[in-house]
Amino acid sequence: MFRSLRRALCAVAVALVLPLAGAGVTTADAAEAPGAGYWHTSGRQILDATGQPVRIAGINWFGFETGNHVVHGLWSRDYRSMIDQMRSLGYNTIRLPYSDDIFTPGTVPNSIDFSGGKNADLQGLDSLQVMDKIVAYAGQDGLKVILDRHRPDSGGQSALWYTAAVPESTWIADLKALAARYRGQDTVIGIDLHNEPHDPACWGCGDAATDWRLAAQRAGNAVLSVNSGLLIFVEGVQTYNGVSGWWGGNLMGVGQYPVQLDVANRVVYSAHDYATSVAQQPWFGDPSFPANMPGVWDKYWGYIFQQNIAPVWVGEFGTTLASATDQKWLSALVGYLRPTSTYGADSFQWTFWSWNPNSGDTGGILKDDWQTVDTVKDGYLTSVKAPLFPGTGTGGGDGGGSTAACSAAYTVSSDWGSGFNADVKVTNTGTTPLTSWKVTWTFSGPQKVASMWNASYTQTGSTVTATNAAHNGAVAAGGSTNFGFGAAPGGGAVPSVSCTAG
Repeated sequence: MFRSLRRALCAVAVALVLPLAGAGVTTADAAEAPGAGYWHTSGRQILDATGQPVRIAGINWFGFETGNHVVHGLWSRDYRSMIDQMRSLGYNTIRLPYSDDIFTPGTVPNSIDFSGGKNADLQGLDSLQVMDKIVAYAGQDGLKVILDRHRPDSGGQSALWYTAAVPESTWIADLKALAARYRGQDTVIGIDLHNEPHDPACWGCGDAATDWRLAAQRAGNAVLSVNSGLLIFVEGVQTYNGVSGWWGGNLMGVGQYPVQLDVANRVVYSAHDYATSVAQQPWFGDPSFPANMPGVWDKYWGYIFQQNIAPVWVGEFGTTLASATDQKWLSALVGYLRPTSTYGADSFQWTFWSWNPNSGDTGGILKDDWQTVDTVKDGYLTSVKAPLFPGTGTGGGDGGGSTAACSAAYTVSSDWGSGFNADVKVTNTGTTPLTSWKVTWTFSGPQKVASMWNASYTQTGSTVTATNAAHNGAVAAGGSTNFGFGAAPGGGAVPSVSCTAG
């Protein structure tokens, strides 16, 4: 809701990428997994191009809408490592907020760390080109992307979809530009037209200047005129018939005034819902709380799903979990969203706010080091996570349905007693391209790595783990790459090495 509270508190921390247990689609079932092609709606469900139902179970990764003009955390991590980590945790969709500033000529992203090979392929790119890279890699990893027009400019949110500086014509032109940019790239499944419309925005009032439902129809039709395969995500307003709720969270008017587009079966309604760490609401003080919450959600947006009108996507929900009230709220909401094990894809869609730890009034799935997972917060979402979607096989982690394999050969190139240098050759012994690799060995004595080039490393005791740099993780079938290091003391035996492919 009140995004002035949910401001970015950008604390920079550099951390190593830790491997996480996978939660993805296995090679055997990837070919049959839902998610193919562009999607459409059927009643309250979203179906893929083959008619299989799908469930969006994702995460918000913000930053393109801020003065950084790019997703946050790239000051600490490589973008691919974060997408891999999202995948490993079982999130299957990324909602990417942006502002119209990214379309302004000369707008370039900032606060990206390129040291040690991180984010190397983002150097010299503008914001839209960086978005291209993120979309492409997410698709390779089997994640879908929803683009969210979050703000007219990076200065802050707006109640209406236009401002004096960013008129409706610009809003629609930029939406169409994105629809055209990703036409034919079905990783992008849809566009969230505008984030959190609120008073004086209305629903069904008939005033072209303030009726958000009419504006959504104009913009949705414009998007579909360019790319008819996209889903159109339409948020609610704040107040309908004198009843107020969260910004963007009031969809009470849909029953009487549905959004009607020129292309059928493309509308997904989106609600936002938050806890007391964002703001107080009357229902939190109800003596029956949290038993009263399903009735609250029914009234504002749940009825759309229950009456089979259209799919409902809770595009944002989050909390610091600092209070017992917030803990009860999140538990109740997750239950209301319907567990996947019971209902499968016949459920509410969702993307949690947020991946970022620097959301001031909610925090994130990552902790402040931009590496460590808040396992308590993530754990609340376990029952509503859903299968990943088929990737292209060139992403990271265990993704894409490939059967990659590698070997490593360790050679001492020089040894002067007090120290030595070694080279390691990594060879792709499989039939599909490598997208990442990891080499491990254990020294026979007290040797310690002093420096390493063309790879990053950790050493625990005598065991060393080296992982590819950004520029040499991709290795074609039958191809090879090298890295080297210096260590001390010399004179040790050549260790046996193992290679793990990604």
